[in-house]
Amino acid sequence: MREPVLVSGCRGTIRPMASPDTGLPRSIGAPATRALTAAGYTELSQLANVPAAELGKLHGVGPKALRLLQEALQEQGMSLG
Repeated sequence: MREPVLVSGCRGTIRPMASPDTGLPRSIGAPATRALTAAGYTELSQLANVPAAELGKLHGVGPKALRLLQEALQEQGMSLG
């Protein structure tokens, strides 16, 4: 049997980091969420009319995330620029 992993000075199980509660769709994934948050986008509505090409330049925001963001915006009557 393996020894429990020592994490931050405590013995126990490894748990995934809690993701920050943002107004972005969870389906876009953690890398895209981190990239958008670091760029100052914390709410889906802030992405309305932002060019997809601009967002695609952010490391972590790929074609799938852009598609999911566009779909989420369209559900609210908005779209990427």
